[in-house]
Amino acid sequence: MNLDRLIFRIAGIVILISLLLAVTHSLYWLLLTALIGANMLQASFTGICPTAKIFKVFGVKPGQLFD
Repeated sequence: MNLDRLIFRIAGIVILISLLLAVTHSLYWLLLTALIGANMLQASFTGICPTAKIFKVFGVKPGQLFD
């Protein structure tokens, strides 16, 4: 699995979990959803993704998006 697919998979999982927690526990979990969305938005403009940098350290092979 390359870095691009892993980043989108992790973001999707965290968003779905935070939505589930917002429905079942507290609406404050939506702040996590907003944080992930803001990070994805800034990464689309700058090409800098903190999660991608962390996974690169662990040796995940890059895809086309985060070279």
